[in-house]
Amino acid sequence: MKLVTAIIKPFKLEEVRLALTAAGIEGMTVTEVKGYGRQKGHTEIYRGAEYAVSFLPKIKLDVIVNADQADTAVEAITEAARTGQIGDGKVFVAPVEHSRRIRTGETDADAL
Repeated sequence: MKLVTAIIKPFKLEEVRLALTAAGIEGMTVTEVKGYGRQKGHTEIYRGAEYAVSFLPKIKLDVIVNADQADTAVEAITEAARTGQIGDGKVFVAPVEHSRRIRTGETDADAL
């Protein structure tokens, strides 16, 4: 099993969800996060005063998939989240050693 974690722009969430569903991948955890990469934030003007916004709003997606679905998930996320602009995000893949469904006690692939 693999953990696919993606950091994307907030307005791309629905497109990514639809792309993963179309690829046969169900279930995800979504977290609102803040951060920056090469974007390094930006400046805004509020009531005439300029201030720096160092951390930008992003969405973090966590999806657990069977190992053979990891590449499919990464491609679906990448295609759906891409705008071609700086700050589109990143996708990370990590191994998952064990999983258990709390309700039924199913383990590993059966728990997905």
